[in-house]
This record gives sequence, C-alpha cells and structure tokens, in this order.
Amino acid sequence: MTVDRFRSVEPQLETDMIPAVILMILFWCTDLQAQSVSPPAELSVRLVNGTTSCSGTVEVFNEGEWSGLCTRWWSMREVKVVCRELDCGNPVSESRGPLVEDGRGVRLFSSCYGNESSIRQCDIIEVRPGVCIGGYYHHVTCSDLLVQPDISLTDSMGGVSRGHQGPEMFRGYSFTITCSTQPQYPGGSFLLTFTGSNRTQTHPAVNHSAAFLFPAADDSHQGNYRCVYENYVFSHNFSSESELLSLTITASPLPAFIIRHVVVLLILLTAITTLYLYYKPTRRQKRVNRVSSMDLYANAMEMVSLSSRAEAGPGEERAAQGTE
Repeated sequence: MTVDRFRSVEPQLETDMIPAVILMILFWCTDLQAQSVSPPAELSVRLVNGTTSCSGTVEVFNEGEWSGLCTRWWSMREVKVVCRELDCGNPVSESRGPLVEDGRGVRLFSSCYGNESSIRQCDIIEVRPGVCIGGYYHHVTCSDLLVQPDISLTDSMGGVSRGHQGPEMFRGYSFTITCSTQPQYPGGSFLLTFTGSNRTQTHPAVNHSAAFLFPAADDSHQGNYRCVYENYVFSHNFSSESELLSLTITASPLPAFIIRHVVVLLILLTAITTLYLYYKPTRRQKRVNRVSSMDLYANAMEMVSLSSRAEAGPGEERAAQGTE
C-alpha cells in the first residue's frame, strides 16, 4: 500500500520540480552571461544624453562605475582624443554645462597632445572621484554626428540581377538608386556621387530619403556610387557617407527572352494539336455509333411490324390495307 502511494506521488513531485529546474537554468545562464561581458577599461570615456553616441555629455568609467567628467582643465586637444577614442571623427564643438544637483562626478586632470588614441594614453595628473565643487560637465559634439546612410538599387522592369561584384543592370533598362537615413534630424539633402566621372546629383531629403532615377542604363553608368547625407544642425554642417554600391552594366537579355517565349509557345501549340487529333476521331466514332444504333432500332421496329401482320392473318391484313 505504501509503495503504491509513493508511485502515485512520484509523478506529481517530478511535475512540481520542473519550474525550479527551469529557474536554476535561467540563473545559471544569466550568471555566465554576466561573467562573459568584461567591464570597460579604467578611465574609458563615453558620450551620453545626446542624439547619437558621437554627441553628448562626457562620462568617465572610474572604480567600476560611470560618472560625469567635471573639470575646468579641458581643451580641444582632449576633445579631439575623445572623438578619436569613440571612432566619431573630429571634434566640432565643446561646451560646459552646470553640474547636477548632487554634484557627483570625476575630476580628471590630464594633459593631452591631441594625437593619442584614448584619454588613458594622455598624461594623467590626478583622478579625484566624488563631489565636484566648482566643476562643470563637458558636452562634446564630434563630426560623425550623423548615422551612416543606406544606399540601394531597384528597378521596375526586372533588369537587375545579383553578380559576384554587386548588382548587375541590363543595358537599356531603367533603374533607381535610393538614399535613406534614420530620422535623426529634419531636413537635409542627399548627394549621389559617382566615381566613374565627376557627375553628382543632389536631391532634398523627403521623409529622410531621396530617389535618383536613371531612365536607360548604358555603359557610362557602370561604376561605384555613394550616398552622402548633409545637414546643418547645432550651427554646424555635418555629413555622413554610405557604403559603396558597385554597379555593372551587361548586355540586354532580349534575344534569350524571345527564344524562351517562342519555345514555350511551340510547346503549347504541340499540346493543343495533340489533344485535337486525339479527341476528333473519338467524336466521329461516337457519331457513327449513334447512327448505327438508330438503324438497328428502325430495323427492329420493322421486324416487329412484319411479325404482327403475319400473326393477324390475310383477312385482318386486307382490312388493314382497306383502312389505309
């Protein structure tokens, strides 16, 4: 009896343990993920509260946490190093703002020459975390403020294909190159550059994109295209370039297109002719069979009539003839 009770309880215990096992696995995976992500290097910098990662307030990673940089000793040489460390191009502007209410931050006294790849390579004179008294937070804007735009090629005639070197366009077909970007700032314009010549086209950005139409592709359109997005924000001109789009112009596939369609028409014509020849004698045979059946029916009725007359006798036959 006890064994039966234990066997009846055992499946319930296994069911109750499933959520606990799942939670243990989740905690284990989370712990492994936390261990696999290494913290930033000491005195690393970042820009926060800006429109992109290349603009905002400077923060410094110190003693395991990010804190605002507050110091009066700060020049464009340090700003240049910050932009280079963040891979954001060159410095455009630097300004100082008031401290937050609690005044917490990192007072970093450093001396940079402007050619260092990070603040850590500068001469660090003093790092003083804690309360910033009389200091200022620093706001930095780098030249790579705008995100990289996208470039794409489309066509409405089916004349584009994908080759090893990039898209291939058939000669004589129309195509469109579209430049687009993320909705960071209103306005701006797109410049489409072509490395094969000095030709450039400029369109205003409408809904953060612009389309450049080419009515008929020819050999002069073969080359590398790039979109350049330009905008005037923060009292400065900014620009950002897309990746290169390599376009190859190939011969028109019109002869092959015609041959393919002629072959399809011949196959359809052969199939229709075969079906016609198959069903035509069948209909004729049905018509012959129908005529033969009618003849047999008429002959049978005539034989019945003759048999009836023979059974009636001469008198009745003469009476029938007289009646007629």
